[in-house]
Amino acid sequence: MVLSREHRLRGRFVFDRLYQRGQRQHGDLMVLRHLAAQPELLKPDPRDHNPHSCRLGVVVSSKVSKRAVRRNQLRRLLHNHLSQLVRSLPDQAADRWLLISLKPGSAEASAEALLGECSQLLAKAGLRP
Repeated sequence: MVLSREHRLRGRFVFDRLYQRGQRQHGDLMVLRHLAAQPELLKPDPRDHNPHSCRLGVVVSSKVSKRAVRRNQLRRLLHNHLSQLVRSLPDQAADRWLLISLKPGSAEASAEALLGECSQLLAKAGLRP
């Protein structure tokens, strides 16, 4: 399952801003970067009904796994988890941008460990009840 269009991060400027100015929460398997939404950085899209909605992205580099199949499995796993969580996010997270970057070695971790750490990092950042 992929993230819905209104919840997807897209655009080079958006990712650059998150890498430069986003607050970081580090875990053993991943890094969560979050930042207040800046809709002016988004490309105008007529299909976008709410530019202020919570937007999410998952980065899985080739350092995590050389196999594209495995990287895509990890990305889909986290997208599915995040799409379920986005419905239960508190109001203060409604206008936030979130970016999860997996660290090298996380490809060998179990799905439960990855999803558990993702939830922990969101709670640590105050973005989950």
